[in-house]
Amino acid sequence: MNKTRYLTQAAIIAALYSVLTHMQNLLLPGTTSWAIQMRISEAMTVLAFFTPAAIPGLSLGCLVFNLTYSATLPLDFVVGTLATFLAAWGMWKTRAVKVGKLPVLGMLMPAVSNALLVGWELTKYIGGGFVINAVYVALGELAVVLVLGTALYLAITGRNLDKTVFAQE
Repeated sequence: MNKTRYLTQAAIIAALYSVLTHMQNLLLPGTTSWAIQMRISEAMTVLAFFTPAAIPGLSLGCLVFNLTYSATLPLDFVVGTLATFLAAWGMWKTRAVKVGKLPVLGMLMPAVSNALLVGWELTKYIGGGFVINAVYVALGELAVVLVLGTALYLAITGRNLDKTVFAQE
């Protein structure tokens, strides 16, 4: 993939992630933070199955949202961004492992990385026990990625955008 295309894709993904998360937070306050969160923008993690540019794009988008949202806890600048980076990287690495037509193993990556890292972070800030915080974070991630992420994945592959827009040169 040429550098210009890579940087453009990463920048667009970062902007979309951040803007979608802010819009959701504006329309549905509180749904993008704390233990029970369902960031609709997390559905975009499936883009990591199609382009490595999604790894920095999603990570930067998460960081930009966390830096610009006033209620973000300071540790989330690092921990939340790292969780997103690890999820996207894991998705890229497991993109070929499929059950039927879906990369199910990869779709679990956001739930696992966010449950472990954000669950730990929430335990540090608000208490409640690591296991319950991790379970709540994982449930929100699973709901978004397995429902909306699957729909986005199928829309991209169904329209052959994986071979045109996200073509690897």
